[in-house]
Amino acid sequence: MTGLTGGGQRRPSGARALIMDGPQRCLIVDDEPGLRRLLVRLMEGDGFSCTEASTATDALAVLDRAPTALVLTDLRMSPMDGIELLRTIRVRHPDTAVVMITAVADVDVAVSCLAMGALDYLTKPFHLEEVRARVNQALEKRRLIIENRGYHDRLEERVATQARRLEELFLASIQSLADALEVKDRYTRGHSIRVSQYSTILASLLELDDDTIRQIGLGGHVHDIGKIGVREAVLNKAGPLTEEEYLHIMTHPVVGWRILMPLLSDAPMALSIVRSHHERFDGRGIPDGLAGDGIPLEARIAAVADAFDAMTTGRPYRGARMELDAALAEIARCSGKQFDPQVCIAFERAVRDGLITLPPIGLPTPRSVAAIGSA
Repeated sequence: MTGLTGGGQRRPSGARALIMDGPQRCLIVDDEPGLRRLLVRLMEGDGFSCTEASTATDALAVLDRAPTALVLTDLRMSPMDGIELLRTIRVRHPDTAVVMITAVADVDVAVSCLAMGALDYLTKPFHLEEVRARVNQALEKRRLIIENRGYHDRLEERVATQARRLEELFLASIQSLADALEVKDRYTRGHSIRVSQYSTILASLLELDDDTIRQIGLGGHVHDIGKIGVREAVLNKAGPLTEEEYLHIMTHPVVGWRILMPLLSDAPMALSIVRSHHERFDGRGIPDGLAGDGIPLEARIAAVADAFDAMTTGRPYRGARMELDAALAEIARCSGKQFDPQVCIAFERAVRDGLITLPPIGLPTPRSVAAIGSA
């Protein structure tokens, strides 16, 4: 590397100092010792802490030891040339500004270096003040790049924080709907929470992914929201339901689905639970008469959880609640008819492993699965 001109190190009157926030590290890479020393004196005179390297390999070793703001490097070196050094720096030390210096006045080479991430390109011979100006520009570009990246990082963090807050507010709104239902129907108090818990346990045993499990938990929590549209006289009736009353209460899956559809567009599996938790595996359920695998898996899971809680808690007009063995036997009896056999197997395992147990004593009591429809 040859061709430095300028007649000494004195800075002309009025020359502008380099833009720096205090001393910064500068690495001079060239195979000519004399030129390295000239550039070191120039850069140290402008407040840099300088290090020299005669090869690209030595330069990388220096960069690996300590963060460096600026690299001035020759293009033609061996065995690793300046282009390969630049490429490696961009990967390993992306915050380092690189200025290429060479005697080759080739536009294609210059464009190639800039495209690979060099912040400037000097051709020899050049004046000292030209070096200062180019270094100044390169460091300013580096500062703007780092600030811009930091801005984007902070923006992404703020957006993520805001998204979490919006999700919290959304879930709070859903919780308010569920609470409103419990105020209206005191006999379902805690039912949705338990269905959500049972459903997530079954989903975990079926080895579903985390997002699916999350949506299933949400769907279980709001599956009966549609009962807000059911007459209180029917919800709280102390005797058997008439056919008209039964049909009225069984509108709640579609009513709930319509209420929540604008709110749960990002949770389609939760919506499926709301609409389809009363579908039957044999196709005799409501509201769509789906059968087998045509029923979304999440709804097949919630159907078992919903029925179990209905059997082991229930309504005031039902007899004593079922014990755990009886409820398990009833679900097994309905396997392949009302329920998905694979979900029933997972439910049996959950009971056997103690993951699902009877709710606390003192809750309202149920009727059998065969009669369940309003649970």
